[in-house]
Amino acid sequence: MDTMEKTVEIQIEEMIGGCTCPKDFLCYKSNFRNLCKAKDIGLESFVACLTRDPLECKFSLLFGGVFFCTCAVRIYIAKNLKK
Repeated sequence: MDTMEKTVEIQIEEMIGGCTCPKDFLCYKSNFRNLCKAKDIGLESFVACLTRDPLECKFSLLFGGVFFCTCAVRIYIAKNLKK
């Protein structure tokens, strides 16, 4: 594991320690293969939630007719790993 991968792992594990996830952090534990659909749209603290039924996710937030993801781990993955 290179230094960049280790840094990413440490940062995500710190975020995981600070919250709960109904899916038990499957996005991270699957090595980013099982991700909900989200897109970085340039906002600092949110990404656009593109899942089919965002109301089923506790991290979705409807604002101005758009659903946003508020999950710190998912936001980090979208912004830093471009996934």
